[in-house]
This record gives sequence, C-alpha cells and structure tokens, in this order.
Amino acid sequence: MSLHVHLVPSLAGVDVGTAVTVEGAEAHHAVAVRRLAVGEPVLLTDGLGVAAECEVVETGKQRLVAEVVSIASVPPPSPELVVVQALPKGDRGELAVELLTEIGVARIVPWAAARSVAVWRGERATKSLARWRITAREAAKQARRSWFPEVSELASTADVVSLLGSAQLALVLHEEATSSLAGVSVPTAGAVVLVVGPEGGLAPEELTAFGDAGAQAVRLGPEVLRTSTAGVAAVSALLSRTGRWA
Repeated sequence: MSLHVHLVPSLAGVDVGTAVTVEGAEAHHAVAVRRLAVGEPVLLTDGLGVAAECEVVETGKQRLVAEVVSIASVPPPSPELVVVQALPKGDRGELAVELLTEIGVARIVPWAAARSVAVWRGERATKSLARWRITAREAAKQARRSWFPEVSELASTADVVSLLGSAQLALVLHEEATSSLAGVSVPTAGAVVLVVGPEGGLAPEELTAFGDAGAQAVRLGPEVLRTSTAGVAAVSALLSRTGRWA
C-alpha cells in the first residue's frame, strides 16, 4: 500500500537525514486522525514535484517531526491537462474538483458561463473559491500526488477564450457536436484545455467565441453527462491515449 501523503510549505534544501517539522492542521490530521506514531513511514510533499519518504521520529499536539529517508523530484506530468469548469449548482462544484484532481488534472479554472445556475459574487465568491482549493488539496493528498493542481481565480468568457488560444489542443464538450472525442489526436506535450459547460448548456455566442479561438467541439457519446462528471469522463478518455497511462 502506498504511503499517506502530507503537504508541507517547502522542502527546499532538504536531504536524506534532515528532520522536517510539520505543524498545525496538517500535523493534527497526521497524528490525531491518521494515528501516525513514532517509527512509522510517511510521505511529505511540497505539492510542486518534490516528495520525501520519511520516518516519524516525534509526535505532539499539532506537531510531527519526520526524518527524511529518501527524496525525489518528480517532473510535471505531460501533457498538461487544464479543465475549464462552468460553475455548477450546489456542491457539485466540489465534486467536479475532487474527481478532476484525483485523475491528474494540472489546473482547474472555475468559469462564470452565461447559463450557469450558480453565481459567485462578493463574499460568496471568496468562500466558494476557497472551498474548491481546499477540496483540490485534500483530493491531491488522497491521490498521492506530488504535483498539486492549481485552482485559478474565477474566469470570464473572455479569459477562457484567451486560454484556449494559447493551448496545444483546445476542446469544448458539446452534446450536439458532430466530432467525437474518440477521434481526437492528443499531443505528447503542451497544454490540453477542455471546456465543460453548465447545466443549461453553452450559449451560442460562447460556442462561437471558443471556435474562433481554435477550440474543437466534441461529444463523448449518446448519453448526456452532468457537468460535474463530464470533465472526468473526458479527461479519462484523453489520458488513455497518452504516455501518462501507458
């Protein structure tokens, strides 16, 4: 069984034999929830590709000290998967973030689509974005990831157009598309950007703008998936044709 992962602010300058101190909520989770004890192994990561396999040498209230046994620098996954997720209603946004993180997406971009039922404004926007980021962090630890995903600030349609224009491959899920995702050639490097629309579907002007930016509209199949699960289904199909899942 793979080791439980815990996030630390930095592993800069850390080498074999170094003692790393984990404090606060992360240490409390390791000691009080996971019940890690002295002598047990644990994996620490900075979420930026550095992973240190350690042995617990000391525990306390909201404090854990672990000695590094081995350390590795993991290159970022390639191609880079970026998902633009239209804001879903209720807690389905967190579900989408959780699933996308577990499957290996590098970046999640919350998008205020024209037909999104949910609206992020003011304090609600701040709290909602914070929940998405917490969900991504916890899901990344559960998935034993060395690279944690970025959850961007809320994007407008103009922001999404700009992002699509700079992608190596740009795709938009659309139930009426004539092209199938199964026929898409996936690049071995660069950014693959996938747009997932809201419950109400994409507005015609959004679809036009995305097409003008170079995005290809594709469908998954005859079934219509929820916005919270369509992204992970599409990313799975893409990853199955890359070296990441070889």
